[in-house]
Amino acid sequence: MRHRKKTVKLGRTSAHREALLASLAANLIKRGRISTTISKAKAVRPFAEKLVTLAKRGDLAARRTVAQRLKLHGPGAELSRDKAAREKWHKQNDVLRKLFAEIAPVFKDRAGGYTRILRLATRGSDCSEMALIEWVSYVPAAPKAKPEDKGKGKAKAADKGEKKEEAKAAAK
Repeated sequence: MRHRKKTVKLGRTSAHREALLASLAANLIKRGRISTTISKAKAVRPFAEKLVTLAKRGDLAARRTVAQRLKLHGPGAELSRDKAAREKWHKQNDVLRKLFAEIAPVFKDRAGGYTRILRLATRGSDCSEMALIEWVSYVPAAPKAKPEDKGKGKAKAADKGEKKEEAKAAAK
């Protein structure tokens, strides 16, 4: 029996599972909302919430623990010498800064339950049940307004109408 064995295996080895959860959590921190299967969303939820709880502490030991769990490494020796490349790497991979400076302060008065899972339709290729996992405080950005056609659509419609009238007149 599986009493007190909480880990969801997801059909992977432990190293592969840890890398998957770290990747999903890092993407959740970067983007605020990710789409994945329900089983992966349920597995990454406690992982991500524990990271937020650590980030709420805000000390150096918590920062190092989060970096270790997210499998974050520095830019490497080849980029360490080049300042521009190092800054570009930090902009792309600055998950720790976003977690500690933006996400954790939002949840400082909250005791838990930092994420929500929303079910989506099944995936077309293999009928897997899909879900969105997002931060409770996540507010999606408003969609970009499409630029208006400056009379192009009206001109095309007028041309079509004239052609129909000409065709009717020719038919008579």
